Amino acid sequence: MAKKQNVSIKGTKDGLVFLINDDCSFDDAINELKDILENTHQNILDGPPTKVTIKVGYRNFSTEQYKRLKEVFKAKENLLVEKIENELDKLKNRVESQVKVITGTIRSGQVYQHQGNILLIGDINPGGFLKATGDIYVIGSLRGIAHAGYDGDESSIIAAAIMEPTQLRIGKSVSFAVEQWGEMDNSKNLFAYVKNNEIVLEKYQHISRLNRDFMGTLY
Repeated sequence: MAKKQNVSIKGTKDGLVFLINDDCSFDDAINELKDILENTHQNILDGPPTKVTIKVGYRNFSTEQYKRLKEVFKAKENLLVEKIENELDKLKNRVESQVKVITGTIRSGQVYQHQGNILLIGDINPGGFLKATGDIYVIGSLRGIAHAGYDGDESSIIAAAIMEPTQLRIGKSVSFAVEQWGEMDNSKNLFAYVKNNEIVLEKYQHISRLNRDFMGTLY
């Protein structure tokens, strides 16, 4: 079975675009990127100065990780990194005017409640509880309880960079994650919504089907 490719390269009229799979670990992506820059693809990576855009998908990057990513490209002096595009950063910037943005960790025993849509930049730990009358977006790990549309709105959604909840609630629908979905092979970049009276999960890239205006420009 062929090894899954975590880094791919696409040529454009403006230069090169490096696409990094957001399902793999950061270290795996960095190691594969180093191998590409040092050992393969020399036919397209050697030559005159070339502008580079790096697209990292939906990743909750730290400042140190951004720094490490840029450092890798210093091995190729002709590759000029102009920008790093992170879909989670785009999401944050796009929704700030339409949702309540909070930063931090909701710990065990803590409850945070909001009227409207909410974006949490941080984690919900087991035993933590976040509830909103609108949608819930978590740029981090959702391992506690989230209740979107708690006033009865079952058109609300819950999205998380890492979706490993104890329980999800949307409107009056309830799902005990492990009981309903089992142990998930990939819990990254998922959103939950109500379909046929059940809470189901899908990948972020399908979220535009639900007509989320502030999400639509990302796809």
